[in-house]
Amino acid sequence: MTAIVDYGVGNLFSLGCSFAAIGESVRVTSDPAEISSADRIVLPGVGAFGDAAEKLRISGLGELIRGLAGEGKPLLGICLGMQLLFDESLEYGRHEGLGLIPGRVRPIADVIPEGLKIPHMGWNPLVFPHGKRPLLRFINEGDCVYFVHSFFADTEADHVIATAEYGAPLTAAVAKGSVYGCQFHPEKSGDVGLKILKAFCAVG
Repeated sequence: MTAIVDYGVGNLFSLGCSFAAIGESVRVTSDPAEISSADRIVLPGVGAFGDAAEKLRISGLGELIRGLAGEGKPLLGICLGMQLLFDESLEYGRHEGLGLIPGRVRPIADVIPEGLKIPHMGWNPLVFPHGKRPLLRFINEGDCVYFVHSFFADTEADHVIATAEYGAPLTAAVAKGSVYGCQFHPEKSGDVGLKILKAFCAVG
């Protein structure tokens, strides 16, 4: 069973429907016992990093997720949920993340040419800098996924398993051990997105 963490931030309905479409048993929950007993965890998220991080802190779910991931339970962060996996974000101040993957979240305006619209919104092909990794096993380089974001994860190259070009190569997907992240929305990315979710369900 996959637990989708409900902490008041995220596109929970469409994400749950996507897992159901691939035949995966899923539960949207904020119950620590249910999250702990799940085979894998999904951390969704839309909105502001600081607000989401605070919700995780107050609820105690951030510490729970950090502990379970540290024990090797597969974890997938999506969009803002991926950004929360990192040490910190510079989104309207400085905010502490979960620290599961080293790096920081920065404005894409720091690295893309002037004149490109922010947020980066739309379909972009994925580039695999290190070849196919487990999360990408069922898709191909060049397959397109759907993005909506104004910030990106700046991390060590070894952790970046996919990038997308938007005036500069932006981090699209990451992995460190059993912790994975997608800056794009698999649940809005059609068949390609479903194949990524299926791959995640196969990792543990």
